Parts: sequence; structure tokens; C-alpha cells
Amino acid sequence: MSFSADALLDALDALIGNSPRPTRYLVAYSGGLDSTVLLHALVNGGARANLSLQAVHVDHGLHPASTRWAEHCRSTAASWGVECQVERVAVDTASGAGVEAAAREARYTALAGLVLPGDWVLSAHHREDQAETLLLNLLRGSGPAGLAGIASRRRFAAGTLARPLLSFSRQALHDYAVQQELRWIDDPSNEDLAFDRNFLRHEVLPTIESRWPGAAERLFRSSLLAGDAAALLRDLASIDAAGLGTRPDRLDLVALRGLPLARQRNVLRHAIRESGLATPSAAQLQRVLDEVIAARTDADPLLRWNGVEVRRYRDCLYLLAAAAGTAPQALTWSKQPRLELGAANGFLLAEPDASVGLDPRLIEDGLQIRYREGGEKIRPAGQAHTKSLKNLLQQEGVVPWMRDRIPLLYAGDELVAVADLWLADSAASHPGAAIRWQDRPPIH
Repeated sequence: MSFSADALLDALDALIGNSPRPTRYLVAYSGGLDSTVLLHALVNGGARANLSLQAVHVDHGLHPASTRWAEHCRSTAASWGVECQVERVAVDTASGAGVEAAAREARYTALAGLVLPGDWVLSAHHREDQAETLLLNLLRGSGPAGLAGIASRRRFAAGTLARPLLSFSRQALHDYAVQQELRWIDDPSNEDLAFDRNFLRHEVLPTIESRWPGAAERLFRSSLLAGDAAALLRDLASIDAAGLGTRPDRLDLVALRGLPLARQRNVLRHAIRESGLATPSAAQLQRVLDEVIAARTDADPLLRWNGVEVRRYRDCLYLLAAAAGTAPQALTWSKQPRLELGAANGFLLAEPDASVGLDPRLIEDGLQIRYREGGEKIRPAGQAHTKSLKNLLQQEGVVPWMRDRIPLLYAGDELVAVADLWLADSAASHPGAAIRWQDRPPIH
């Protein structure tokens, strides 16, 4: 398929479909061949589509010439009547994820910070990029979602990320660039065979194409079929998830165990994704089944990966962001209506003039925020007997891993409130200050 500005705009129209038209296109402009062609073709077709364009160049600072490359992008875009914003980022090369992955993370983080509602970020991935991604994911043991490769369109920050060049070959883009006499940057790191993608691009795919001409096109078609399969699996997971409870981070284990194993794995991936957590590998997912779901009924299993915790309590499976490494600290609360608790534990609010609440004089005199040490007791407002905090938490069904993170409010040595769960009868006032524990991790 040949490439032209009209062909690009047709591809964009197909991606937009029945959705509202983007208010602005942000073009991820590296200065390389592919993004140069993308930006130039958009400029050429802008009159037809009435496009609002802005280029964004991310300077990773990984090459001595990166500043010169940024200036090339700025001046080239300006010559076409397009503003180019340069974002300089610091790439964490010691993260353990590898330079490619760390640079990609820094790049997308920078782009996400510029996206406004209605914006579309356009990336210049083409057909051979898709073939490389499919092969990489196949070698990693990915399922249908991985074999679907690069998504042509997905949600991104406050807007949308789209790749309108996926159906075009690199050769078609090169032919356009030569015809239009474009100048682009050749990044020498793209020739470094130490990177897996470069090895596939320069060594593996040419060999495959020499034996099976048109292989990249067939791999692209395979990615579309895998995308269809992945979409069907997502639909099935949504159906199954509806029977597992109302929260993606807390699943009914009895209902989950009633599904076939393949559907258990499928709905777990879906729930983890819907909870905004890092997707597990196949091995990690199998450990959830073997070590958490299948653990003894009296066990307290815990599995962790990449900032994710999977736990079980009272026939529910919990999918959680890993707790902050530091335990919450004791604090003094006096006069101010809001108190930050730190350690990813939210904050406390004191709302005045509630029909029943904490005696405002206690807040005025100052409260101490502490955490469980064992043996705490309280007589909740309206109840006749003092009860141990341990029993109250068990009766309330508070998950065990949150019990030591619940803020306890003390006036001197007296426990006067347990977050917003219980108010001591001796500290109640009519009216009073309602205590709210906001932005807290789930406790049930």
C-alpha cells in the first residue's frame, strides 16, 4: 500500500469512527523517518481535515547530539508552520528495566503530562514495528492480548493515543520521504544489535522475509486476528467479573472457583487490569491460583510482584497496590480541620456541626494519632459495654493487613475515636465534629 497525506487522513478517519473528532493532535515527533513523515503528511492534509496540530519532541539526553536533534525538530516543525514543544526527561538507566523500557516510560510520562481532554497523541509506529512487537511478545510467551501487538487506538491520560500508520510499510513511508525531499535524524542507537528490537529488525525479519516474502504483512494480519480474540476474552471476562462482586479489587472466591481454570485466569487478568495494577506474567498468575486461591482455609497467603499484592480473607480475593514501605507515624492533631496521615494512608477531616460527633473541645485541646499496639478498648457511643478493639475490628470485617494502619484518636491516654468507625461514648457531643477518614486504602 502506497502512502500519501490522503491515505493517512483516511486511516485517521477510520480510527475516529463514530467518536467525537479530536480537538487537537499532539504528534510524538522524534525527528526520525517515521515521525517526520507523519508530521509532514498531517501538515499536507491539514487543509482537508482542519487539523489543530502540535509536535512534541522528547529529549531523553541519552546521546551527545540530543540537544542538536531537539533543535532540528523545532526548526523543521516551525518551517511547516507547526509549534514543536521540547520536553527534556531524565531516564532512569539504573531501574533494572533496561534502557529501552526506561526511555519509553519517561517518554510516555512526559507526553501524558501534556494531554488535555479531547486530545489525541499520534505515534508513528508502522507495519514492521507491529511485526517486531508480535515476535517479541511471542518469544516472551504472551497470550492473545500480547500477540495483538501495538494497539491502533487506546485511552491515554486525559485523551487518546492513536497509531494511524500501522497498516503502512516502512518502505512506503521511506518512498514518501524521498519524494517530498524530507530530512530526518538517523539515531545510531537504532543500529545497536544489543537491543532485542534492533536484532529482530536487522537480523531476524530480513531473514524471514527472504524465505517468506510479505511476512510482515501476514504478521500484521495475525495481530489483527489476535486483537479480535483478545477483545472477545475481555468481553467474557467482563461477564464473569459481574458475578464476582461489585469491586474489581475484591473477588468472591466461591464464585471464582466455580469457573473453569482458563476463565479464572482470564477474569483475574481483567480484574487486575481494571484495578490499575501491573499485569502479571503467566507464571505469576499461576502462583495466584496455586498459592493464594488454593491455600489452606486457615492460611494468610500473600503474593507480590511489581508493586502489587494479592491477599485472601474470608472467601474474598484482594488485588491491592503494595502498602507503602514505611509504617504510619504517631502525629499531633490540633485545631486544623485536616490532617495528612502519610505513608499512603489518606487523611483525617473534622467536619463541624454534625448532629453527633467528637466533642470539639477535644480537638481544640489537641489529639494524638496513634496506631494499634494491642489491648486497646473503647465503649462505642450508644453502647452499654466496653469492647476490645480487636473484637470490634473482627466483627466489622476489617481486613487483617489494614488493622495496624487504622488511625486511633487519643485525648491524653483515652481512646476517643477509631478513625471514622467508632466514637467513644464519653467523647460524643450533640452537635459535634464528624471525623472522616478520606482517601484511605480499602479496609473491607
